[in-house]
Amino acid sequence: MTVAVETGTWQLDPTASTVGLRHKTFWGLVTVKGTFAAVTGHGEVRPDGSATGTVTLDVASLDTKNAKRDEHLRSADLLDAGNHPEITLAVGGADRLDGDSVRVSGQLTVRGVSRPLNLTARLTSATAEALTLETEFTVDREQFGVTWNQLGMMRGLTTVTAALRFSRAAA
Repeated sequence: MTVAVETGTWQLDPTASTVGLRHKTFWGLVTVKGTFAAVTGHGEVRPDGSATGTVTLDVASLDTKNAKRDEHLRSADLLDAGNHPEITLAVGGADRLDGDSVRVSGQLTVRGVSRPLNLTARLTSATAEALTLETEFTVDREQFGVTWNQLGMMRGLTTVTAALRFSRAAA
């Protein structure tokens, strides 16, 4: 069953949204998990059903439950929060596919480096006043200049998971 999404302006609800990451370290033996406590965003659904918008993550809000590791992740070795305090996904297009699938295309910016990002999200709920999108995708951190890799411990891709709840702000 395909549910119509109302046109207009939508605002991300940071209290009902989560963005997390997983990355294998120590030669793939340990999986580090973290979440961003500060997530903001907005979007617009056009009359043709397509959408645009932006999701922003505050790099300093990344929490892996290990203060020393979090400090290192925010340092110039990795995410460089001092010079690049935000990670952004600028969505240039989001189009409904069959069922609850949404094709999202945009630009992901990490450490001041922008790369195209295409992913598929699921519209898990939609009413006239709120909608939720969920997705999981991988990112090659080296494409964004996040190359620190002491003793080859951090290889492979970083998996990003997101559940984003938007509230309708205006028609």
